[in-house]
Parts: sequence; C-alpha cells; structure tokens
Amino acid sequence: MRQDLRHSDLVYSTAQKASAAVTSPVAASWSRCLNLYHLQPEEGRKPVQVDEAMFREARERMERLIGSSADEVDRLYQMVGRSGCCIILADQHGIVVDRRGAPGDDVEFRELGLWQQTLWSEASVGTNGIGTALADERAVVIHRDQHFMSANIGLSCATAPIRDHLGRLTAALDVSTCRSDVSDMTLAILSQAVRDAAARVESNLFRQAFAGARIVVVPQANSLSALIAVDGDDLILGATKAARVALKLDDGLIAQGVPAADALRETRGEKTGDLDDAERAALRRVLSRANGNVSQAAQMLGISRATLHRKMKRFQLH
Repeated sequence: MRQDLRHSDLVYSTAQKASAAVTSPVAASWSRCLNLYHLQPEEGRKPVQVDEAMFREARERMERLIGSSADEVDRLYQMVGRSGCCIILADQHGIVVDRRGAPGDDVEFRELGLWQQTLWSEASVGTNGIGTALADERAVVIHRDQHFMSANIGLSCATAPIRDHLGRLTAALDVSTCRSDVSDMTLAILSQAVRDAAARVESNLFRQAFAGARIVVVPQANSLSALIAVDGDDLILGATKAARVALKLDDGLIAQGVPAADALRETRGEKTGDLDDAERAALRRVLSRANGNVSQAAQMLGISRATLHRKMKRFQLH
C-alpha cells in the first residue's frame, strides 16, 4: 500500500509539471490520463472485459490480420514465452484479440487482465504499453512504475503499433512480463524484437493487399517496412506508412498516379523523354525474352529485323 501511495504521489506531482509533459512521453501520457480521461492512479481498476458481441466484432474485423500475424506472434512467443512473457495482439481500440502465454504463467496474466476480450486502451486503464502505443502511434516501452495505475506497476511492456496497407493504425503487438528482475537492457531487446515483428506483419499485409503489383523497398527510408506497390506503367498503387513519410506521399497523390521513378528520384543516364524510356525498356525486355536473338525478338514485336536493328542502334542496345 505504501508503494502504491508513493507511486500515486509521483504521478500527480509529475503530471502537474508542464515541462515534464513536453520532455517525457510517459509524463505526457500521465497528464492525458489525469486531465483528459479523468483517471486516478490510486484506483484499483482492472481492464474491463468487453461483451461477447463487441469481442466477436473485433475478431471478425481483425481476422485477416490475425491470420497474417500468426507466424510472427508464434515466433515471438518461441523467443520469449518461456522467460515469463506473454504476447498480446490488440485491435486499434485496445481490445485483446489474440495472445500467447505459457500455461504456468497464465493464472497470473489472466488475473492482471492480459487475456483475450479485455480492453487496454489508455482511456480505460491509463498509461500502458498497448494503450499508449496506440495513443502515440509509436513503439513504446512502459516499465513497471511508468504505468499510470498503481495496480499495474508490477508489469513491464514493450509494444509496437501495426498499420494496414493504407498506412492506417490498425493494431498493437505487445510483449508483457511480471518479472521483477527485468532490466532496461532486456526491455530494449524485447522492444526491438516486437518492432521487427510488427514491421514484418505490416509487410505481409501490404504484399497481400497488392498481390499483383511489383513491390519495391524505398532505399531512402532505411527501413524494410518502407514499401511501395508499382503497376506495369511504373505508377504507385500504394505505400506503407514508412514509405509515405519518406517519399512525402498521401492518398491524394497516390490516387492521381505518381511515377515510381519520380517518387524515388531515380536518375537516368541520359536526358530523354518518357516515351523513349518506355520504348527502350520494352525493347530490352523482348530481347531478354528472346535470349538476344534479334530475329526472334523482331518477330515477337511484329516488326522487321532491319527496323529492330535501327532501334537498337538508336538506343545503343547491343
């Protein structure tokens, strides 16, 4: 009880300092919990369990993502599940729709509310990995007394948001542990593992959504989840959130049709027009399919061998 009171006093005193909220994401979250959600850190509040209809609706809405993330969630559990961690997948509202945990730890996790059908939004239970990652739309680590509620200060959480193929926030992937000996270094490692897994889930969702398109990794973003989908005319069909940020893309620009070469700032060896570039590319493709056989390539293009030779000379294709 004394520890709970000390934690509550810390929350109140920190959240009242405007400078703390500016410099610390945790303090900013505490301030939201007090001033926006009107929560009190000393409350013995546990995560609520949503009703069956709401849970069923959340599961149905997340069905594709649950399927796409199953391998990553399993892999993450194999890495850390035996060390006293559980893996949580929550929807964009903070409802737990899927989880993994060792049977020996499940009694404690269930008592804490780390179970399917519970709600871990920031507005419901204050600062926590799932809710704060969704509220801030970024990966977070919430270590023990960084939680808002005194009832949750025994938890440590590493969480990353997941976005759909349109870059919209759609879920959160979380690793939580009740172990008291977890270190900052361990949490940093867990956080990286969660972020990597979330990035792979995003990539899977994106590739599935644009299955017929060419998928290109954006080199400027220095992130494997920065992907664009490109059609046969080199126009961008879609982009992940990381790619949108790196290339300054939005739904309007994508709908207008942005050439991938322009967005990626690809430079050409010569200053030529788009038609010339397209014709050169078409000739190279046909010659490649014909294994360099000019006669066969000309026949495939429906032009004479002499015409093809002239075009090859013009574009310096040998």
